[in-house]
Amino acid sequence: MRVATDIGGTFTDLVYVNEDGEIGVAKSHTTPPNFEKGVIDVVEKSGVDYSDIKTFIHGTTVIINTLTERKGVKTGLITTKGFRDVLEIARGNRPDLFNLMYQKPQPFVERFLRQEVEERLNYKGEVVTPLREEDVTTIIQYFKKEKVAAIAVSFMHAYINPIHEEKVVRMVKELWPEVAITASHEVTKEWREYERTNTTVLNSYVKPIAASYVNRLNNKLEEKKTYSQNYIMQSNGGTTTFENAKVTPINMVESGPVAGIYGAAVLGELIGEKNIIAFDIGGTTAKCSLINNGEVKVSTDYYIERDERKAGYPIKVPVVDIVEIGNGGGSIAWIDDARSLKVGPQSAGALPGPVAYGQGGINPTTTDANLVIGRLSPDNFDYSVDMESVKAAIRDKIANPFELSVEDAALGIIRIANSNMLNALKLISIRKGHNPRDFTLVAFGGGGSMHAPALAKELGMRKVIVPVASSVFSAWGMLMTDLRHDYIQTFIRRLNSIDLREMNAVWEKVEMDAYTQFKGEGIDESNVLFSRFADIRYLGQEHTVKVPVPSGDWTAGTIEEVINSFEDLHEQHFTFKLEGTATEVVNIHLTAFGKVFKPELKKIDQRGLSLEEAMIHIRKVYFEDHGWMDTKVYERNKLGTDAVIEGPAIIEEPSASTVIYPKQVLTIDVYGNLVIDTGVQ
Repeated sequence: MRVATDIGGTFTDLVYVNEDGEIGVAKSHTTPPNFEKGVIDVVEKSGVDYSDIKTFIHGTTVIINTLTERKGVKTGLITTKGFRDVLEIARGNRPDLFNLMYQKPQPFVERFLRQEVEERLNYKGEVVTPLREEDVTTIIQYFKKEKVAAIAVSFMHAYINPIHEEKVVRMVKELWPEVAITASHEVTKEWREYERTNTTVLNSYVKPIAASYVNRLNNKLEEKKTYSQNYIMQSNGGTTTFENAKVTPINMVESGPVAGIYGAAVLGELIGEKNIIAFDIGGTTAKCSLINNGEVKVSTDYYIERDERKAGYPIKVPVVDIVEIGNGGGSIAWIDDARSLKVGPQSAGALPGPVAYGQGGINPTTTDANLVIGRLSPDNFDYSVDMESVKAAIRDKIANPFELSVEDAALGIIRIANSNMLNALKLISIRKGHNPRDFTLVAFGGGGSMHAPALAKELGMRKVIVPVASSVFSAWGMLMTDLRHDYIQTFIRRLNSIDLREMNAVWEKVEMDAYTQFKGEGIDESNVLFSRFADIRYLGQEHTVKVPVPSGDWTAGTIEEVINSFEDLHEQHFTFKLEGTATEVVNIHLTAFGKVFKPELKKIDQRGLSLEEAMIHIRKVYFEDHGWMDTKVYERNKLGTDAVIEGPAIIEEPSASTVIYPKQVLTIDVYGNLVIDTGVQ
């Protein structure tokens, strides 16, 4: 049996598939700060026999939470003489040019803990100044005195030759084996000193926290007599072993959210939808990503805490291109100083949660608003819902200040939340040169199917798909993942005059490194697949375009093919190309997959119950431009592929509701996915 668990801000989800291909799901409350308890809780709730678990896959928010809440360990930095302030200098590009009060992000390592050693390599990786080992010994003693718990090592040009970093790591392990240590070449072999150094620091900052969490989770599983192969979801859309996750935990920074994106791509391939916008609404956040022609875009230009006013912190590891905003079911509605209604980013979380939970929450949330206007049923909650308390919270905090009815105030909360989500969907599509009309919206998470039909219509999208087990779809996506490692190496060469033998030798070495790593993880060479990319730019440009490139040995014909592909992609991204201009490779990127067994989706029975038999009841639901409408409510698992439902309607399932607006039509495909025609022509 394969089991996947995903920790969210409010709920911890589980999906399992047994040997017969049967899928089961469960959902329980997240239990911060002891997240492993929530994992065990949801396994218990699912009824899975621990001894039957052969593969266990886990997605976690521990890393991103540790970073955003500043709960990592005291970290010291060892760097090349003259470069201790690279974290302070950062970049000069300000997100808000007219903000006279702008301040650069505060480094995660204070200046007195950023120490220099005498050493230097040139850009070719040749030793200019040998490493002064006495400096390293002195720094180690100093860090001991300062009670540092983790060390980051980042030297100039170590991405091309890590000889000095490797020597420092050996010295630290000999003189101070207890301390956690990360060298920059272990997490990234790309250039750009600030980004590489910051990534190394953040990896060290969370490393002891991640190791403690993974060990606690592993111990809990062993206590339950679970002797499974254990994997953790990475930000690149693949999995890695528990042991590897403890070495470079920064690769788990978006561990949970990307699984749903990858799952949407797998689903799209199955049902013949190559162009997809994956849309995930959970309890705390809403996330979206664009899948073009079946390809999930992965980038190393990732930042945390970046917005229109803050530069944020770069993390130079492969992360699925994802836009995330603080709007989910638990997002709190509030009024700012200018008397404008806002929703999020503050969240009621798992505890106390929305007012509807009855666990002490006093601030109205998106979930409470959906309850008041009938889109959610009080019967679908784990708790006994006091509707009068829910209405009172919206009345006192939102309706009365604006002199609105409770219903209009609730609808206002939802419309503000939808507006925030719409902006996120535009960022991932229109802002990147894609027309949303050419894509299908795949909606999942606890709130995805409730908001997606309205958002899709607003964007001009014709179709929305709500997959089976939509509320735990990210965990389902984990069941569909392979082991994955990305090998990125800065390799600056002009394409027009490149040495093909050198180029082919570099690709061969990277592929051999991948085979070696997968062999250590128990993956046979026959199950390893490669995809190649190159970051290319016009000569004189600063930034690059990622271009898929052919496998096998490169020839003169390959160079011409790669340049043509680059120019087409450059035109798509930037609206122009410069034919005949010299081009150069900056980075080579090998994505290596270790293929593992994955379950096949079973087709559902063609015919379900009649619509009358599948209908639960008729209730009043409040719709924009229509007011209160009598709305039929159906039970999802009783509907077959012959069902055709015209809006307004609601399809209910455990922990999710799908809202079908007037003039929209729902059908069901052979796999049980809900397919909504939004009415857009």
